[in-house]
Parts: sequence; structure tokens; C-alpha cells
Amino acid sequence: MNLRAVFPPMPTPFVDGEVDPSAIRNNIQRWVAAGLGGALVLGTNGEAPLLDDDEADRVIDAARQAVPRDRTLLVGVGRESTKATIAAARRAAALGADAVVARTPSFYRAHVPVASLHVHYTAVADASPVPLLLYNYPAFTGVNLPADLVGRLAQHVNIVGIKETSTDGAQFADLASVVPDRFTIMSGSAPGCYTAMCAGARGAILAVACVAPEACLALMELTLAGRLAEALALQQRLTPLARAVTTGFGIAGLKAALDLAGYDGGDPRPPLGPLAGEGIEKIRTLLDGIHAPSH
Repeated sequence: MNLRAVFPPMPTPFVDGEVDPSAIRNNIQRWVAAGLGGALVLGTNGEAPLLDDDEADRVIDAARQAVPRDRTLLVGVGRESTKATIAAARRAAALGADAVVARTPSFYRAHVPVASLHVHYTAVADASPVPLLLYNYPAFTGVNLPADLVGRLAQHVNIVGIKETSTDGAQFADLASVVPDRFTIMSGSAPGCYTAMCAGARGAILAVACVAPEACLALMELTLAGRLAEALALQQRLTPLARAVTTGFGIAGLKAALDLAGYDGGDPRPPLGPLAGEGIEKIRTLLDGIHAPSH
């Protein structure tokens, strides 16, 4: 299993309000052909909280059909309770996940101290039939996994990496100083990818990779090869689009961008709504800028 690659956090396509397995397979096949490391399904961008367990299982099954065995299928399994996270991890493993990704529980965040997070993740790692990645997204969940906790969790044989959704280079440097070499730090925010790679990240899970996979691959490869001026220039070109399909327009923006780029995006599931026309035109312009020749 190779985590030192770029992964798209796949939005879940729907047709007539139901999961569309054909669209899942088509999108993943294109991402694999572009050179991405596989796919992450049922993450934040996958609208996972809006799917029931049967729907989630259909997403995993369709994705496994499309992700070849020499690439990696990551599945989001984060739930609010430890018990439910373990159950989701076991179902994902049975359906062919190579590894699972678990966000921090957040509903009761004021009453879940660091010690409880350690107990939670250790229990999930003990019970999961496949390796576990931590998922830290404090801007979304309000919960931060401090570096010293990640360092302790990284000693668990079944905890193999972290998706760190931050643009703070110091966070990545702190993580890199406390985890073993086998543990993969993954950048989870495209605007901070260059900084993250310079500070110790060795893989990436980037929403913008869903629509600009070649640019994201080039950004990682240039940075890790030490071609920093070229990498920084590419980062600066990529950042406006990356922000538009995440913090700017959210999942609706990412799905609109997928449609514009020739993938199967479609509309989000209510209560999320589709992107309005002005936003679509903004994303169209940004996509055109990424695919235009650089000077």
C-alpha cells in the first residue's frame, strides 16, 4: 500500500437522488489514468454524513471495482462514537478498503480531552482489520490533534499516517519531528501543499486533485525534487482554484468543477444545494487558468 502519492477525496455522485456507481467508476478510472495514487471515498467531500450505511457500502463497492490493486483505496469511517467508527472500519475492510481514515469526533468536543482521543484512536486501530489513518481538520471539527498525541499514536503498528488539513507549516514540521519514518504525513489542503511538503509531508489528499490531477502531481513532485521555484509558481497558480472548490464554494463548487472538467459531479444532496450560475462562471475561469500554458 503506497500512501506517498496524491489522492482525490471523491465527491459522491448521485442520479435521481441515489448513489451512482457508474459515475463513481468512471471518475476513478480517469484519476487512476492521470497517475493519482487511488482514491479516498466517504470523506468530508464525499458527503459521508448525508449517506446511510447501505449507501456508503455501495460507494465503497463501486470504488473498489475501479481502483486497481496496485493503487490504494482509502475509506472515511469517522463517526461520533468509538463503537460506530469500529463498525464502519470493519464494513469498509470487508468491502475491500486498503486503509481507513477516521476524523476526530467533534459533536461533544468540549468534553473529549486529548486522553479520550488517544483511547478512541487506539481502540479503532486495535479493532480495524486494515491500517488506520488519523484525520485532523480543526477548522471544520473544532478539534485539533496535537503533535505529541499524533507521535504517541504513530507508535501503534496499525496507525500508518495522518491527513493533516492545515496550511500551517509549523504543524507539519512538528508532526515530522515526532513520527517514525514508516508513518506518512499527508497534506490535506492544497493551498498549503507546497509548505507541507517542505516541512515533512510525503503524500497529499487534495480536493482540487479531483479536477486538476496533473497539476497536483506536478506540485508534489517538483517540491520533493527540490525544484522549489517551479513548485512555488505552480502553487500560486493552483491556489485560487483550490480555494474556490473548498472554502469558497464548498462541495457544490467542487461538484460544479467536476462537471466543467468532464467528470461526473452532479448536484449535492439536500440540504446542500447546487452552485449558482455566477459561481459556475468563476470556477470555469479558474479551471481555464490552470489548463492554460504557464509563462
